[in-house]
Amino acid sequence: MSDAAPYILVLYYSRSGHTAEMALQIARGVSKVSGMEARVRTVPPVSPNTEASEPAVPAEGAVYCTTDDLRHCAGLALGSATRFGNMAAPLKYFLDTTGDLWLNGALVDKPAGVFTSTGSLHGGQEATLLSMSIPLLHHGMLITGVPYTEPTLSKTTGGGTPYGPSHHAGTETSLPLTNDEKTICQALGTRLARLAKTLGD
Repeated sequence: MSDAAPYILVLYYSRSGHTAEMALQIARGVSKVSGMEARVRTVPPVSPNTEASEPAVPAEGAVYCTTDDLRHCAGLALGSATRFGNMAAPLKYFLDTTGDLWLNGALVDKPAGVFTSTGSLHGGQEATLLSMSIPLLHHGMLITGVPYTEPTLSKTTGGGTPYGPSHHAGTETSLPLTNDEKTICQALGTRLARLAKTLGD
C-alpha cells in the first residue's frame, strides 16, 4: 500500500474474530476498484482499571488506528460486534477522541458505511448499524448501505441488511461467515471505494 494512494479506512473492533473477518472481506471489495486501497485498522480494548494500558502495537491482527488514519481517509467502513444494540465501548471510546476532526470538518462529504456481527440472528443487528451511523452523521459523512440491487441481499438466510453487512455468529460464536455474508461485505467495500473515487474526482 502506497502512502500517496487514496484509501478506504476499514476500522473495527472484534473480540471473537468475526468482525475482523468481515473487515477483511470489505477490504477485498475495496481492492476491486482501481486506484483505491483499503487500510484495515482496529482499536485496543478498554479496561475498568485506569492503570492498565495496551502495547503500542498489538501482538497480532491489524494495527491500532490513529486519528490521522481517519483524518486522511477517502471513505470509512466502521464495524463492531453489537453491545445492546450499539457498538462496543472500545470503538466508541476511539470515536470520542475525534472531536478535533469534527471541529475542523475533516470528514465532511466522505462516504461511510457500517457493519456488525451478533450472537443471535435478531440480536440487534439493525439497531447497532443505525446507532453506529449517528456519530458519522455528526461528522458530516455520507452514509451508504447496501442497496437491493445487490441480489445477495434478497436471498441471504444469515446476516445482511440494507443498512450494512452483518453476520450471525451463533450463541456460541462458532458460525463462520456464510458466502452470502462475504458477498455483502465485499459489495459494501466496492461501493464505498467507487463513491470515494467519484467524489474525489
